[in-house]
Amino acid sequence: MTENQPVISDDGIVDMLLDDQTVEQGVRLLMKKYGEKLYWFIRRMVVEHCDAEDTLQETMINVYKYRTTYNRDFALSTWLLKIAQNECIKTLRKKANGYSTSVDDLGDSLKDSVRADADADMDEAIILMQEAITMLPAKQKAVFNLRYYEEKSYEDIHNILGDSVNTLKTNYHYAVNKIKQYITDHSL
Repeated sequence: MTENQPVISDDGIVDMLLDDQTVEQGVRLLMKKYGEKLYWFIRRMVVEHCDAEDTLQETMINVYKYRTTYNRDFALSTWLLKIAQNECIKTLRKKANGYSTSVDDLGDSLKDSVRADADADMDEAIILMQEAITMLPAKQKAVFNLRYYEEKSYEDIHNILGDSVNTLKTNYHYAVNKIKQYITDHSL
């Protein structure tokens, strides 16, 4: 938005999404406000840029399609991340059909994509961390990304993934330990 335009609140964006006359403007504002954040959440889940773009597009189609189901008791960002997470799982399932029977078995192919897509000047520690994240089971990867990168509370993550808070805490703990171990094992 330009400096002269007022910042529209999430409630204002939702109001636009729910009104057939302003839905397109609402979607544009939503993308302007959350598009980059959603892209990077999705990218950390599916790894490859082209998959992330396609998944973001499917996420936005579902935001439009299911906009009337939004519950104002939850943060708009939580609802968006829930839709994005579901689309990430769909994308990973499509990928898994070509490699194996489980999304959790995609770690090695996703890990290879991290290194292939890394900039030449990217710090090795960042590459190792991203590789380690790709090796996590899908649930641990989602919990880790939502907690570490998106800084979501366990209650918000519960609203996105549906698991109990204790289960989410356990998944996060396991994810952190696996990431640390991977980095230790693969550092020079």
